[in-house]
Amino acid sequence: MSQINKTLRARLHGVIPGGAHTYSRGDDQFPSNAPPLLERAVGCFAWGPSGDKFLDFGMGLRSVTLGYGEPSIVDAVIAAVKNGNNLTRASRIELEAAELFVDIIDSAEMVKFCKNGSNATSAAIKLARGYTGRTLVARCIDHPFFSFDDWFIASTEMDLGTSGSDKKNTVKFKYNDLASLQQLIDQYPNEIACVIMEPAATHCPHPLDCATCDTSCEHSAVNAPTDNFLSEVQALCQRAGILFILDEMITGFRWHLKGAQHVFGISPDLTTFGKAMGNGVSIAAIAGKREIMELGSIDRPGQERLFLLSSTHGAEMTGMAAFLATVKYYQDHNVVSRLWRVGDRIKKIINEELKTFHLDKYFSVLGPSVQPYVLYKGADALENQSLRTLFAQELIENKIMMPWISPCIAHEGEALEILKISLKPALARVAEGVTKNINDYIDGPLLRPVFRKYN
Repeated sequence: MSQINKTLRARLHGVIPGGAHTYSRGDDQFPSNAPPLLERAVGCFAWGPSGDKFLDFGMGLRSVTLGYGEPSIVDAVIAAVKNGNNLTRASRIELEAAELFVDIIDSAEMVKFCKNGSNATSAAIKLARGYTGRTLVARCIDHPFFSFDDWFIASTEMDLGTSGSDKKNTVKFKYNDLASLQQLIDQYPNEIACVIMEPAATHCPHPLDCATCDTSCEHSAVNAPTDNFLSEVQALCQRAGILFILDEMITGFRWHLKGAQHVFGISPDLTTFGKAMGNGVSIAAIAGKREIMELGSIDRPGQERLFLLSSTHGAEMTGMAAFLATVKYYQDHNVVSRLWRVGDRIKKIINEELKTFHLDKYFSVLGPSVQPYVLYKGADALENQSLRTLFAQELIENKIMMPWISPCIAHEGEALEILKISLKPALARVAEGVTKNINDYIDGPLLRPVFRKYN
């Protein structure tokens, strides 16, 4: 590790717990040769403190689909700042953004904006509890993150500082396993307020199985089956008086402008969006059926009050402007189809090179083309983390930053050629490592899961 990197890491950890404001950006998620911070980014390229230029596939924790610094978004944000950015009453652009969101998202009759996904999902939990009069939350164990709030964190390994009641009040079920959810409903009759899950992550809802796709798997509202695991969950929730919350932080503005819920033909009671809806600018949303959302209203005399969301910066005009501009860009430039195509190409390039270097038996890229993932096939967790670390290290050595794969339309063209060229020396080194003692090839500590009991 260079001296400048050592100094910067020490400075970061000296003043910021964790060294960053998101655990996914922490040192334990990147190899030791990765830059400790980035200076700037344009398109799909980012520059480190020493001036090194990296081809980035992390894309702002999956929040950037149009490219860093897309001029139309930047111009809209600057105009919003010049208009005052944060006013004393609701702004006109806030109204316009809300009306547009409700118009776009089929299941949304009302919407409330906020600055991050955790606030949105926690607001959905509060609404569900207020509406049903129940306490328990059933969350999908196969989807890794829903909120920084205690209702979720208490259900993870990293539960220090949370209460026993929070741990008890969140129960878990498995994706594509309706029986596991039915078992919870039977175990806790009339106690579960809501089910919260993503529509798709590494797997698609049964009977689709994008977990094993190595070719294009674009789904459209025309050919995706409406009789699927998500529709079964929705029906089960309706029968049991449970609210169905669909978290579209990642799938929204990626699978479809209307969200994956439109693709799979479902209508959740509540839904949450964020990340790509502002192309990296801070904006998130909780939306849903009017009768539920109105629990947060102030114009219904005699109704008991529910404190939904109240944030000085929740409807900051920069976020509203970014959302409006992002929607327009999507509509004008066929963004969703391009995301599917470029993601498919990324998968094929990596998988072809893995076969060339006889590494496909160790790992491969699978999953939906708009959100692929790397499946490591080591015999145990240590081998998986070793392989993951060596691959990340060698990619960084060849100026590729790939903590995960988040396709962006800026990856079209030159970026894919760079990826193909840079993969060769990286995979040659990995191939050498897997035939010997892999840990001898790794400089620094192994990458580690975010949710673990101890550092």
